[in-house]
Amino acid sequence: MSGAARSSTPMKPASDAPSDPTSIPLDEIDVSNADLFQNDAFWPYFARLRQEDPVHYCTKSSFGPYWSITRFEDILAVEKDPETFSSAGSITIGDPRPDFPISPGFIAMDGTRHLSHRRTVAPVVAPRNLKRLEPLIRERAVEILESLPIGEAFDWVDRVSIELTTAMLATMFDFPWDERRKLTDWSDMTTMIPSESGITHEDRRVALLECLDAFQDLMRERKGRDHGIDFVSLIADGEATQDLSSLEYLGTILLLIVGGNDTTRNSISGGVLALNESPAEYAKLRARPALIPNMVSEIIRWQTPLAHMRRTATRDTLLRGKQIHAGDKVVLWYVSGNRDETAIPRANEFLIDRADARKHLSFGWGIHYCVGSRIAEMQLRILWEEIMARFEHVEVVGEPIRVRSNFVKGFHHLPVRIHPR
Repeated sequence: MSGAARSSTPMKPASDAPSDPTSIPLDEIDVSNADLFQNDAFWPYFARLRQEDPVHYCTKSSFGPYWSITRFEDILAVEKDPETFSSAGSITIGDPRPDFPISPGFIAMDGTRHLSHRRTVAPVVAPRNLKRLEPLIRERAVEILESLPIGEAFDWVDRVSIELTTAMLATMFDFPWDERRKLTDWSDMTTMIPSESGITHEDRRVALLECLDAFQDLMRERKGRDHGIDFVSLIADGEATQDLSSLEYLGTILLLIVGGNDTTRNSISGGVLALNESPAEYAKLRARPALIPNMVSEIIRWQTPLAHMRRTATRDTLLRGKQIHAGDKVVLWYVSGNRDETAIPRANEFLIDRADARKHLSFGWGIHYCVGSRIAEMQLRILWEEIMARFEHVEVVGEPIRVRSNFVKGFHHLPVRIHPR
């Protein structure tokens, strides 16, 4: 795609945030600072907020004032009350630009409209279709793993994480195979913060309009032709999606791209890193590969690929004694809730045999629970089954380069070396 996307990978800077959150007043903490996420330095900030001020008001940030909800049970309380805490408008801490107001898709809708749009695309990830896709996922995972160099360092993100997830995205959209890497580029462009990512707003606008053009062409080709079970065909012929404007259609496509890309892609990389950081768990996995399905849930909790979701208060309300006003931004920090030891025992440990491993917030909760959660889990399970069948160790051999984003908690690069059985 455009050179803008490829050249936007940032170098790892020194953080402009204090490394010790106890050194600053509580009311000056701003956990939206992308430096904290790129440098993996946010953990003590959220630990302090969970302990001292779990419903925290930040008065000044690059995104304006906002509330941080950092404990597991408080996040659930907000998720379970969509009438008070609306998803409409934006699900990230930032707002859409007025000059390019892309809708975030049905994830930023409430009520029956959200439900009808969600139901329109759900057949792609329904159990019957997943059963059909499973052999294809395994075939592609094997092909990718068999192509990797033995004993040489390479980038796991590019060769494995991106390649597998992009291949499945292309299948779910029935997108031209030879152009599938555009899906990854468009996903990255969607979630980048231009002011902090080395790209301009114009770079982003041009790239995403290219995405819109491509998907409008596909929709015109498939509308009314009973093409099959793919996202584009279902949206083209869905009763609930006939009234979409161009930017609403783009927002829906981007939601499905990001949802299908980031959770799986970054959990694939995050799992390799977690096992290297916890060698006893890697040994446990070698001894008991039957733990893979449970480990997948633990990887997704541990990585938390999307760090937050935002709601907007529709009316004045109280939460943990704090007065929240209508119109306030309320940010649900999943990455903090997933490490809340008042809700998850030993939450700061990576345990592949964790009891109740599916108790996590990485897929959200309630009406907005991730529609593609099962295919994400299936891809991870199949990949790890095939990894363990042929490799003794996927060894991390250098520092990971993390994404500069307070929304996508992911990786640009993860250098590894593989050791065969």
